[in-house]
Amino acid sequence: MKTGLTLVSIAVKNLSRKIIRTTLLLLAVTVVTGTIFAATLFISSMQNALKIGTYRLGADVLVVPEKNLAEARSALLAGEPASFYMDKSVLEKVRQVEGVKEATPQLFIKPASFVCCYNVDVFLVAFDPATDFTISPWLEKNIKKPLTGNEVIAGRSVPVIAGDTIPFFGTPFTVAGTLEPTGMKFFDRTVFMTMDAAYAMAANSKTRAVQPISIDRDKISAVLAKVQSDYTPDRVAIRIDHDIDGVKAIASDEVMNTVRKQLSGLISGILIISAIVWVLALLMMGFAFYMIVNERQREIGLLRAMGAKKRHVFRLIITEAVIISTMGGVCGLIGGAAILLTFKPLILHSLKLPYLLPSPEVLTELVLGTLLFSMLIGLLGSLLPAISAGRMEPYEAIRKGE
Repeated sequence: MKTGLTLVSIAVKNLSRKIIRTTLLLLAVTVVTGTIFAATLFISSMQNALKIGTYRLGADVLVVPEKNLAEARSALLAGEPASFYMDKSVLEKVRQVEGVKEATPQLFIKPASFVCCYNVDVFLVAFDPATDFTISPWLEKNIKKPLTGNEVIAGRSVPVIAGDTIPFFGTPFTVAGTLEPTGMKFFDRTVFMTMDAAYAMAANSKTRAVQPISIDRDKISAVLAKVQSDYTPDRVAIRIDHDIDGVKAIASDEVMNTVRKQLSGLISGILIISAIVWVLALLMMGFAFYMIVNERQREIGLLRAMGAKKRHVFRLIITEAVIISTMGGVCGLIGGAAILLTFKPLILHSLKLPYLLPSPEVLTELVLGTLLFSMLIGLLGSLLPAISAGRMEPYEAIRKGE
């Protein structure tokens, strides 16, 4: 049974004849694709975590003691456990501020230790079930009941499952459920309990804990506020700062802007490097295929003499470039993902930013987009050489190739 040569098989044979040059072109596309894929995936993951975390927070404005502003920002963005308090009267004052729709208190507690499978930094956050709009909606949807007694909800990174018992300050707590991952340590490494349970835990710690904790019932750590529809979080935050002494209001938009500022320098650097590498790969691809066309003038002439049309020669050159760029794109995806997985912990520790992979749909779009981008390198780089090859006349090409 005879098998005719196809355009792809001819292109593969041509590429395999110059394996070193083909490998160099492949590496160039791999570096470009891997850099762009890893950078885009990393930035998308941080933005995804910030978006989900902000949604889970549920508040437009976070009010904290002015002297503890830095600790509050660090707790919110980096999930670093902290304990700070202010008078509970701030809650009513916030509710009286123009533009505030509803407000709820929270209590931040930094545990002395956490005993379980292994040591892990855990943040304790207590909320008021009667006014809460952050954890309570999740409880109603997933557990179908509020927390009672010493029940707690754990973030996904806390090494416990529903039904486990974990001690804090000498008081055992039962895990009622675990939250979905958000990529923000403030939620993923936090254990949520009711404020009554937290106050009782503090009172009992004097006789039960090696390191007791003291929290008065007239103290809270933060007030989470929602604003009315005709007000902006920034505007309400300014009013709170003006009307209430000793506190600082953080708008949710301000949190996102803080992350954007931290990312801006990184993004700019990545874009510049990616652009330079992309241009170099494009020039390298174009120069290489000009050399290929010049070296193969006799071959192209013979193909034309045997009946190949201009479009066939054009497609052959383009096919070779697409094969290289597609293989480079696949290698770039694998290499970029491997590099990101290797250095992600180091980068996240340095930047102290949230991170959560996008949904499978977004990941699929990103992979396909990266492959298309890598193919574009081959198409653009080989376009002019392919047009030049297609215009060659058979006799002239054979004569020049001898």
